[in-house]
Amino acid sequence: MREIDEILNSRSHRPFEIPEGNWIYYQEWNRALFLHWIVPFELLRECVPSNLNIDTFDGNCYISLVAFTMEKIRPRLLPSIGYVSDFDEINVRTYIDNDDKKGVYFLNIEAGKSISAFVAKTISGLPYEKAKTHRKDKLYNSENIKKGFRLNAEFEIGQEIDNKTELDKWLTERYCLYLDKDNRLYRYDIHHKEWELKNLNIKNLNLNYKIGAIDLHERQLLNLTHYSDGVKVIAWKRQKI
Repeated sequence: MREIDEILNSRSHRPFEIPEGNWIYYQEWNRALFLHWIVPFELLRECVPSNLNIDTFDGNCYISLVAFTMEKIRPRLLPSIGYVSDFDEINVRTYIDNDDKKGVYFLNIEAGKSISAFVAKTISGLPYEKAKTHRKDKLYNSENIKKGFRLNAEFEIGQEIDNKTELDKWLTERYCLYLDKDNRLYRYDIHHKEWELKNLNIKNLNLNYKIGAIDLHERQLLNLTHYSDGVKVIAWKRQKI
């Protein structure tokens, strides 16, 4: 609990207050690659529910592919179970600002284990799918056979970013996620310490993700990248909004 207290007491970086009530899940998002693209508003608008306000930075809309390893996910009073709670994840997300709560909306989300995808989808309601993933030191490979989605990334991790730009923070310091399910809109509040970011050099990228009319295969030129060793996260029960 001391570790949780340290997380809860680190709040100055948040853009809005921590919710009332007890958190219900703990999880770790480790060894994370962030790949960011600027995309046209009109194409993104077609992919996002109309009751979600697309957030922009200097007039630009962004989507990001985040590839990381989920570890130690567990309910508040229970231990984690490694073969379910530890798995590689890839999500493609965009940025939302509803009621002055800046968060993310997942355009696609995948887990590297079938059982993890099933459990995560059942509990969270998020549209997890199975993808075949493999990662090692400087490689991250994934294939979603059902959709034909693919990520093959070879990379080098650079130095820590000591002076983050406002865009660095805008893309990473997000403390809720939005979910549309059964014609209802929900928000999950989360909290963690501020992301410690490093530079990321993509040496080789083979990417095939198509979300609506946004084809990332045609957007091999990245606008920005980040790497992080990870964060320890607590999450609250979803709220209908």
